[in-house]
Amino acid sequence: MGRIRLHVALDCSAYSLETFILDNVEAGSKIATDSWKSYNFIEDAQCAHEKSNQSSCKDNENLYGVHLVTSLIKRLIRGTFHGRFEPKYLQNYLDEYVFRFNRRKSKSIGKKFMRLVQQVVKSTKVTSSEITWDMDPISEYFAT
Repeated sequence: MGRIRLHVALDCSAYSLETFILDNVEAGSKIATDSWKSYNFIEDAQCAHEKSNQSSCKDNENLYGVHLVTSLIKRLIRGTFHGRFEPKYLQNYLDEYVFRFNRRKSKSIGKKFMRLVQQVVKSTKVTSSEITWDMDPISEYFAT
């Protein structure tokens, strides 16, 4: 298996799936999916589309990687978070999982750290005026 990308979809419409695929898949790539109708736009996206009927497959053999990653994420949510997390943080959890999964075979910890720093530098900047907090009596005491 190669690299993965994950994104929380608001719904399972063709529009949501198309937006993700056009943002993350190069034209001319081969995309393997089940035979669900919302994937019909893929031929128009200049990608090769390999459909498989999951109900006739044994042991999820056609989309093995998808089922493997899905089961590992379920295990993460059930094990680490004990099944309890706020949905608004789901994309953050998926981003962390993608980062770890895509670097699972990296032999150098320094390269992992370098990539992490590069991503932080590329991320959106937050200024001090954008950060707000409620002052409690203790912090007011130390501010004087």
